[in-house]
Amino acid sequence: MTGPEGEGELPEPEDTLVRHVLDAIRGGESPDVVPETSSVVSFAEFLAVEAALDMRWPETAMEPSTDRIAALVDALGEPQRSYPVVHLTGTNGKTSTARMIDALLTEVGLRTGRYTSPHLQRATERINVDNRPVTPERYVELYHEVAPFVEIVDASHGALSKFEVLTAMGFAAFADAPVEAAVIEVGLGGRWDATNVADGAVAVITPIGLDHAEYLGTDVLGIAKEKSGIIKPGAVAVIAEQDPAVAQVLLERCVEVEAQVARQGAEFGVESREIAIGGQRLVLRGLSGTVDEIFLPLHGEHQAGNAALALAAVEALIGAGPQQPIDPDAVRAGFAAVRSPGRLERVASGAASASTVFIDAAHNPHGARALAATLTAEFRFTRLVGVLGVMREKDARGILAELEPVLAEVVVTANTSPRAMDPDELAAVAVEVFGDDRVSVAPTLSAAVEEARELAEEGVESGAGVIVTGSVVTAGETRTLFGLEPA
Repeated sequence: MTGPEGEGELPEPEDTLVRHVLDAIRGGESPDVVPETSSVVSFAEFLAVEAALDMRWPETAMEPSTDRIAALVDALGEPQRSYPVVHLTGTNGKTSTARMIDALLTEVGLRTGRYTSPHLQRATERINVDNRPVTPERYVELYHEVAPFVEIVDASHGALSKFEVLTAMGFAAFADAPVEAAVIEVGLGGRWDATNVADGAVAVITPIGLDHAEYLGTDVLGIAKEKSGIIKPGAVAVIAEQDPAVAQVLLERCVEVEAQVARQGAEFGVESREIAIGGQRLVLRGLSGTVDEIFLPLHGEHQAGNAALALAAVEALIGAGPQQPIDPDAVRAGFAAVRSPGRLERVASGAASASTVFIDAAHNPHGARALAATLTAEFRFTRLVGVLGVMREKDARGILAELEPVLAEVVVTANTSPRAMDPDELAAVAVEVFGDDRVSVAPTLSAAVEEARELAEEGVESGAGVIVTGSVVTAGETRTLFGLEPA
């Protein structure tokens, strides 16, 4: 058993149950590593908690009811009402926007909590206090704090889902801290999501498109109506640019509950953007005025839009306006500090003829389109090869079609999720899009990355690149492959 990033040997735990947990859960191609701040035994306890949570019905399942989570937070004393909430939903951009909001709120002097999903590498990433994931030890404490109440609700209302328990743990963590504002990302949909027992003072709606069709359907307007359920009476709805019909659904909800509205492209937006080394420079028009000389260390026009959305959300929460504008230096500092792992993130830099490797969590055609546009506009690859691992229920053909124009070749594979699409099945779809001579198959993610780097470097002196994408799980497992810690 090795330590973090393979540094030295760790003693075997004496407890055979602990050893069994480690052996059973840490197996696989890209096992988790014991954090430097954790002992082997305490980390095994964290893994045991994760194993217990995984025995519950999966968070990907959706039921049109909040009765169970409502009963649980009621038993816990309604922790989600201890702080103002910024609540986010949409199809893409939620986690990046949540991270930006968190960073801005921190810079204006508020202690923050942030709850996002899914995680890239470790479940602790979902619950953040002070812009940092809780430790595995704290995660275990939170689980044991809510466990007695979970048992009661299991008995009285039926078994809670994993996501419902995690949501309660997040709410409790923020109340215990205590935080002065919480940034809460919806897990799936909106109206019936477990997070919707919190009433957001600000409801943020990122761009809405098709995703999770097996749960939300293929009617975009129906999806918009589902997501509009997070807009509560008296709240401020901060709405990204949308298809006009989608925008109409959202505005009807605002009228219904008498919510105030701030629309991107009307009340706020991106005034200008230019590509910069390591990101982009922005001028944003917020609700309280214009802020220039913003450096955002993330790539893509879509991230500029997310930044405008985040600024407006923070202004709405703190009551900033033309008469009392937000501190522009705090805005600049907040955006400069933003990190969004797994979002066009460089995990290996090319030296000499070696390829540069990026990862991106795009998992639907809308996200793949934004990724392809960014790769085209902001990078100059001589040869770019893709690695793709997707989930069975996703629109693999749509993702491949969006990426095909920017990739010389694609290596298809599978991540370790039981929901992963079989590589041979994915290859059959890829051949229809790319042609047989541009598609390779690898049985594991590590083999796929290695093959993609070799393909990218063939006959190229410089400018070789690899982009690993298709799933949040694929992006997270690639981070682990390259020895990056959860963040």
